[in-house]
Amino acid sequence: MLRHMKAVTIHLDESVYREFQILARRAKRSTSELIREAMDSYSRTLSQKRNSLREAAPAASVGAILEPWSGRGDLLSDFFDRP
Repeated sequence: MLRHMKAVTIHLDESVYREFQILARRAKRSTSELIREAMDSYSRTLSQKRNSLREAAPAASVGAILEPWSGRGDLLSDFFDRP
């Protein structure tokens, strides 16, 4: 399948670009190809985090008792004593 690609200019730290060059040589691929794949992977990761509750970490309070409850009186006094 032919994909239409848009040329863009990005500025990278030299050390980051060198690392991509090293990885590209090892993989026998172009540096630009690896950068495109990294950008695509990052984009997919962001969209999964935005759209999937299944992937979200549970709240810290799930399954944990935050404060011990000694009885109904404590619950009601906490509720009515608040300003």
